[in-house]
Amino acid sequence: MANTKSAKKAERQATRRTAVNKSRRSAMRGTVRKVEEAIASGDKAAAAAALKVAEPALVRTAQKGVLHPRTASRKVSRLTQRVKAMA
Repeated sequence: MANTKSAKKAERQATRRTAVNKSRRSAMRGTVRKVEEAIASGDKAAAAAALKVAEPALVRTAQKGVLHPRTASRKVSRLTQRVKAMA
C-alpha cells in the first residue's frame, strides 16, 4: 500500500494510464480482427479497406507506447502480405 503522498499520486496515475492503455490495445486488436475476418471470408476489397483502418491504429498504439514500434511494424507488414496474397 502506498504511504507517501507522491506514492499515492503515482498509484492513481498508473491506474489511469492502465485503463487508457487497455482501451487503446483493445481498439487496435479490434481493427486487426476485422482485417483477419475479411481475409478469412475471402473478400479482398473488404480486407484492403479494413487494413487501411488497421494500419494507422497500429502505428498510433506504437507511438503512444502501448506496443513496441517494431511489433507494430511487423504486424502491419504481415497483414499487408496476407491481403496482397489473396486471389
